[in-house]
Amino acid sequence: MRLRINYGALEAQNGFTHYPQKQEITRIFPGDRDAPSRIVMLGSNGAITLSVLSWLAEQNIPLLQLDYRGNVVAAIGHSGIGHDSALVRLQIAASEATAQNRELGAWLIRKKLLATRETILACLPDNDLRKRADTSITDGLRKLDRPWELPKEALLGVEGKCATLYFDAWRTVPISWKGISRKPIPQSWLSIGVRRGPANHSNRFARHPVQAMLNYGYAVVESLLRIETAKVGLDMTVGFLHQSRYERPALIMDLIEPIRATVDRIVLDMIRANSFSPVDFTISQDGVVRLHPQLGRALVAQIGTPKSIDALISAFLTQIGFKVPELNSGRGQTWMAQRALKRGNAVDRYKS
Repeated sequence: MRLRINYGALEAQNGFTHYPQKQEITRIFPGDRDAPSRIVMLGSNGAITLSVLSWLAEQNIPLLQLDYRGNVVAAIGHSGIGHDSALVRLQIAASEATAQNRELGAWLIRKKLLATRETILACLPDNDLRKRADTSITDGLRKLDRPWELPKEALLGVEGKCATLYFDAWRTVPISWKGISRKPIPQSWLSIGVRRGPANHSNRFARHPVQAMLNYGYAVVESLLRIETAKVGLDMTVGFLHQSRYERPALIMDLIEPIRATVDRIVLDMIRANSFSPVDFTISQDGVVRLHPQLGRALVAQIGTPKSIDALISAFLTQIGFKVPELNSGRGQTWMAQRALKRGNAVDRYKS
């Protein structure tokens, strides 16, 4: 694939992913009302010119790159973004205060369980596995309804038990296929199966098509969170649930937890509405399943830009006690992003 500027317009040339295939070229002109909210690159084969980065910054269009396993390689956002010192001081103080750290962790897990329960009831068949998962989540929510005073390990234990039973309820969901008489697929691909891979294999190394779709979906949301948190001036390395380590985006890993169920629901809806072909996925020599770029594009389009991201970041700022300054002589991009987030959240509350 290739991105370049040609006569003032961004020219995006897709790579070849199958045969036969026509060369696809998309042109985006400055100020175009139909310009995309962001550009997502799947894979690493191609070229991009430096003038593209300047053009994207001027047009306020983020550029995201995922590798073939669904990991975030790069998330290039808007120009002029940086940490807000007052905001970061509050973030660090909340992280270091034991009681507030526990409460923020419990708040994040509670939001995750609420979203997970909605996905269970809307997308999974009514059977014993779903009932067990629903009972576990309801019990977890009951524990989190009161102030959380136990260590973080106990909180993660509640979340882990709910997650295990939640994905167990996915196991019997069938997957529809076409063309498997010509190109066989593994028997395990006929249903969703278990989420966790074999021993010594992380979930990031998907051994099943659905797990590969989930990984790609989570990576898209992760890259969007990286950009949105940077816009408002948060430090993505200061977390509450996940341990802060050098160059580890602990805050992003925290904030993605309540949004995972949104991605889950999109993937489950795609599974229920489509018949897949064996060529939609490939298996590498080490057994890792990869999405065909065409399916990756369809998944990214379905995810879009979840509205829940802005609402979550706004609620998180409230949780750590941050208030957007009413007056700011500089009025930089970070301040403007904070104000836009506050206004958008107020509109959403009014509509609801």
